[in-house]
Amino acid sequence: MEQAIKKDQRYTMEEYLKWPEEERWEIIDGVPYAMSPAPRVTHQNIVSNFHIRLKTHPENPCYTGIAPTDVVLDDYTVVQPDVFMVCDRKKITPDNIQGAPDLVVEVVSPSTEVKDRREKLRLYERFGVKEYLIAFPEREYVERYALKLGRYGSPEIFNWDEHLPLTLFPMEVNLTEIFEKEPEKQSPPGEAST
Repeated sequence: MEQAIKKDQRYTMEEYLKWPEEERWEIIDGVPYAMSPAPRVTHQNIVSNFHIRLKTHPENPCYTGIAPTDVVLDDYTVVQPDVFMVCDRKKITPDNIQGAPDLVVEVVSPSTEVKDRREKLRLYERFGVKEYLIAFPEREYVERYALKLGRYGSPEIFNWDEHLPLTLFPMEVNLTEIFEKEPEKQSPPGEAST
């Protein structure tokens, strides 16, 4: 289970880099968060589907990355978003991403929901992530937060059977493919369904 380690000390990126490589951590404003055990298959399928759709879209001019890639927002904040896009190639280094992505996708698991909807929402807003998507595997919908005048307003909600248009570039994400679901077939008017 993911949890913050409460200590009086604020940890830095430099200290973070010395932690064991086999352990996965994020630090938000100097507070370390142990990453939860390996995600469920459903979670990983959604992550993979978002990554593939974004990375292979012909109109995507940006770098598309996937966890566990370190995204360094400042000396006290290093996160590993499930999927992200960076349009400014100067932010990409051989070791990590230096600065805020333009788009972040987090796929919620029971142990991360509060952090994804509270700490990370505030964090991504503060650092200027233009579009933040939170996918809910169990409830089969996506919340989208779009940055306007430096703030996220109320989220737009997209159900699994809808298309989600991105604000970064002209692309719609078919959420039926992301959630790997088949819509129910409708009978033509006047015909009884079988």
